[in-house]
Amino acid sequence: MNKILIANRGEIALRVMRSCREMGIKTVAVFSEADRNSPHVKYADEAVCIGPPASSQSYLDGKKIIEVSKKLGVDGIHPGYGFLSENANFANMVKEAGLTFIGPSAESMNIMGDKLSAKAAAKRYNIPMVPGTDGAIDDIEVAKKTAIEVGFPILVKASAGGGGKGMRIVERVEDFEEQMKLAVSEAISAFGNGAVFIERYVAGPRHIEIQVLGDTHGNIVYLFERECSVQRRHQKVIEEAPSSVLTPEIRKAMGECAVNVAKACDYIGAGTVEFLLDENKNFYFLEMNTRLQVEHPVTEQITGLDLVKEQINVARGEKLSFTQDDLKIKGHSIEVRVYAEDPLNNFLPDIGTLHTYKTPQGLGIRVDDGFEEGMQIPIYYDPMIAKLITFGKDREEARLRMIRAINDYHISGVETTLPFCNFVMQHEAFISGNFDTHFVKHYFKPDSLKPVMTEEENEIAAIAASIAMADFKNDKVVAEATHENSSWKHNRKSYMKV
Repeated sequence: MNKILIANRGEIALRVMRSCREMGIKTVAVFSEADRNSPHVKYADEAVCIGPPASSQSYLDGKKIIEVSKKLGVDGIHPGYGFLSENANFANMVKEAGLTFIGPSAESMNIMGDKLSAKAAAKRYNIPMVPGTDGAIDDIEVAKKTAIEVGFPILVKASAGGGGKGMRIVERVEDFEEQMKLAVSEAISAFGNGAVFIERYVAGPRHIEIQVLGDTHGNIVYLFERECSVQRRHQKVIEEAPSSVLTPEIRKAMGECAVNVAKACDYIGAGTVEFLLDENKNFYFLEMNTRLQVEHPVTEQITGLDLVKEQINVARGEKLSFTQDDLKIKGHSIEVRVYAEDPLNNFLPDIGTLHTYKTPQGLGIRVDDGFEEGMQIPIYYDPMIAKLITFGKDREEARLRMIRAINDYHISGVETTLPFCNFVMQHEAFISGNFDTHFVKHYFKPDSLKPVMTEEENEIAAIAASIAMADFKNDKVVAEATHENSSWKHNRKSYMKV
């Protein structure tokens, strides 16, 4: 494999290109008109504009991407994450074009891309499941009866869902019918598929995921876990590896389950198996993401592996160069996602120009980004600016290093999630490791980010205000006296005549 096209943009495109360059592989960037001046375009050996800013006319245009690949003599296509990364039709198109798709097969994507077929595949290996329905439900009365049997609160989930869309928590049977209709409607709108199923709602769960890697020779290993419980709108903001709550026994059990899930769909390449962990440390299979995850750097930090290089080696038909017994956890890593969002306004996306953009430096700090100072945050794509990753000999060193790195990260022109991430790093629940997916709901209020003054600072502020008020009154008296004696007052009639 001598030349790879990266069918993506921003930080993940750059991250893939760097690994390719270290492997002596040429790279091709594709870009929309909105990304013409982006760093990933400048970094690639070749770059081609594939359309207007809208992703449907550029980064999601699989046919055009394959045309560019064939024209430029590309051997393989790396999809990154998002866009076409989990599109089975695109994976098939790449294969039919005689190119290599750097990722799993279309068959694996189809099985794991639908939550119900994923559950069915995992069930063959006796993977623990959250109690609920095995198939889609479209009859309200049957669904209501099932919900009562499962026990409230329950979760109505879209079969083709993701990112919290098509998901409704139902606390009481009286609310079930309305909430199910809303979930179906949202699922149709978001995914074109209204199939939903029911699960018991696990209160206070932790979101734990296992990184897996498989080759074309039947070898599959797990690269330990990532804790992804700090979320907003069911989407991750902070991740770390390893989790602060897993025992070696639970880690091994979850890892082996993740490998079995991968075996259930003949998985090759890098993938992630997600689990819920309840308050009693019972874990349940949630879903599988058939791609490289945004948060993969924390796994790289604790294992010393380059997951992109491993993906490329697997796609070239090579065997994994290590076994499960070779893998060890070394140190601790934390990642925060730097989004152009306003934490004071319900994390709504913000747009604007990066007037200031200075990244932190130093030992144990990694920044994966796709922006430079002076660039605009486009409205067309996900608002993530960068991923800030720290590594330390233990969790506390990684946490303290993250606080320093956040304080050294200077961005102006847009609001970002950095202040929120700093709040999390210093909150007792995070420090102790005693938190779950409801961290934001339980602990975060917009006022938390507003500076809190000490009693001494309040006294100083009050004195300063009194002095300012006295100065204002004195200035007003002087101004009025001056005004009484001004030539303007005595000569205003003559001024008015002019």
